[in-house]
Amino acid sequence: MYHKSLLFLLVCFIAVVFTSGCANIVAPTGGPRDSLPPVLISVTPADSSSNFKADRIIFVFNEFVEIQEIQENLIVSPIPLKNPQIDFKLRTVTIKLKDTLEENTTYSINLGNSLRDINEANIYKNFTYAFSTGDSLDLNELSGKVILAETGRPDSTLIALLHRSGEDSAVAKELPRYFARLDSTGNFRFRFLAPGTYHLYALKDEGGSKRYTSRAQTFAFADKPVIVGGNTAPVVLYAYSEEEEEEEKPVKSPAVTKPSKKEEDKRLKFQLNLTNNLQDLLADLQIVFNDSLKTFDSSKLIFADEGFNKITDYTITPDSTGKIYTIRHRWSENKTYNLILDKEFASDTFNRKLLKTDTISFKSKTAADYGSIKLRFGSLDLNKKPVLQILQGDKIVLNYSFTTVKEFYVKLFNPGEYDLRILYDANGNGQWDPGSFFGEHLQPERVQNIEKKLKVRANWDNEENFNLAL
Repeated sequence: MYHKSLLFLLVCFIAVVFTSGCANIVAPTGGPRDSLPPVLISVTPADSSSNFKADRIIFVFNEFVEIQEIQENLIVSPIPLKNPQIDFKLRTVTIKLKDTLEENTTYSINLGNSLRDINEANIYKNFTYAFSTGDSLDLNELSGKVILAETGRPDSTLIALLHRSGEDSAVAKELPRYFARLDSTGNFRFRFLAPGTYHLYALKDEGGSKRYTSRAQTFAFADKPVIVGGNTAPVVLYAYSEEEEEEEKPVKSPAVTKPSKKEEDKRLKFQLNLTNNLQDLLADLQIVFNDSLKTFDSSKLIFADEGFNKITDYTITPDSTGKIYTIRHRWSENKTYNLILDKEFASDTFNRKLLKTDTISFKSKTAADYGSIKLRFGSLDLNKKPVLQILQGDKIVLNYSFTTVKEFYVKLFNPGEYDLRILYDANGNGQWDPGSFFGEHLQPERVQNIEKKLKVRANWDNEENFNLAL
């Protein structure tokens, strides 16, 4: 019986070997991808410790971790003179304190998004450790939002600052007591604040000094001090930048470079700002030269209609570069125009001219190429001198000041998609003006961004109603 069983097992073994010899070897499948951040197992001293006296903090996690881009993420509050040294090895992160700790003070160390696991780079977001050198932690908070005054949009690259001193010079010469970064929607939040009176600012910290060093720097300030303690209401700041006053420099004559000997074409080169040889009824005609002009004789340029009758109700002006000459005229729709250029009408800095008299014919667009727009703003406050701004990209294509009616209408408007915003024009000059901090404490004019896009269709009455949140 024993021999029969042994023989049976041998036969089964041989069968398995030979039948599996042609099969593909498949690696064992793993489990689902690890999508969880590291888990903190222990920390010494404990988080939220009081009467803290250590010079280092040791964190142990459940997996191997690493620290990336610590300088862009680290926030230590209050701001120390020397940032701590942060090391990592295997499952351990060690923070070595390099600055002398103040008595009876709550500190927090925020690693931002620098802490992650090694295998899948899962981020432990806003990893924060707090401790107090006194008997208890300060748990006061302050939150708010920063908006770019000129556009009504947030800018997550700014930082918010809290200063103890109310002197204007403090924001330029001293480190703030606390700082916080803005999130993608422009919001900020300070935690573990000591109670008291602070002065709140925001700025673009390109040099890393956390100071207001230039009027061209994006900057914001609160109108009044902020009292921290209890339920402090959120604060909204409006950021702006002023243009630096440029020093007057002696004007030098531009250097004239001789054209290459290989260049056989000696003709004066230019183009018109036409689209498919059509003139926009709402725009000026521009003659754009490749190089600045040395001479220009308007008497040798004839602007004429379809029958070559001279048109006299127009103006022509050059820009500061001498490359663009703009013809302003009230265009009629669907008409043919002629531009007759004598060969001597212009020469550029290389003495190039036309080889012969040139005639350029083009047509104007029709009214059907445009759409009308009627925009109603029911909740608009006319006492704030609102100005409608219509934009394509970053370019303002139209400014319209509301006076007595909360409606805007225009019969002809170029088709396309536009952004809208409302400027509250405090000084009534029709344009946005920045603030001025030192001495004046003048806030910038504010702009309210409208999230809904304006889509203009050709040959269509485009009507929209807007109710602005007050």
